[in-house]
Amino acid sequence: MTRILGVILAGGRATRMGGGDKGLLRLGGVTLLGHVRARLAPQCAELAINANGDPARFSDYGLPVLADTLPDYLGPLAGVLAGLEWAAEKGGDAIVTAAADTPFLPHDLVVRLSDAAARKKVPIALAASPDDAGSLRHHPTFGLWPIGLRQDLHAELSGGLRKIMLWAERHGTATALFASAPFDPFFNVNTPQDMVRANAILHGVSA
Repeated sequence: MTRILGVILAGGRATRMGGGDKGLLRLGGVTLLGHVRARLAPQCAELAINANGDPARFSDYGLPVLADTLPDYLGPLAGVLAGLEWAAEKGGDAIVTAAADTPFLPHDLVVRLSDAAARKKVPIALAASPDDAGSLRHHPTFGLWPIGLRQDLHAELSGGLRKIMLWAERHGTATALFASAPFDPFFNVNTPQDMVRANAILHGVSA
């Protein structure tokens, strides 16, 4: 049986929200990170947070905090690498990543990513949903990543690669498509206006 661990990517600097840890902003009395943990934890064998800086600020969550294993804040792929290296030590087969500012992520994210990769017989799967125009929009921070690719990812990051999609497509990628109605489950909070919309979604009000 495949052992999948979860990693919440919480390394964003929240410049459009005034700085600080976006995941620690509160939505309905619970932090964004708390919403993500509640949805992702039941889907995974174990769960960790990827973030740099003082890990004590996440002590209330009772989860391991994984700093990037490469310097200079290299973006989400560095968080994927940190998660893969942690999962390898834990005897995991793969990780599923999720962004810390997406409080409505799907309850079946892990199983559907796993199924998509298995059907296409590729190592990686990424989530996608239709945008308002009906075009497919990928969400590369929501992915299934096997630990066997961690050395390749380390080498690519060290060589200057930063784009998740570019690296994923080099290894074979499946797409798990999620409905975007009544709202996109990958809606993320980037601005104060987004927080207003998130509150409306949380309380079942038309947003």
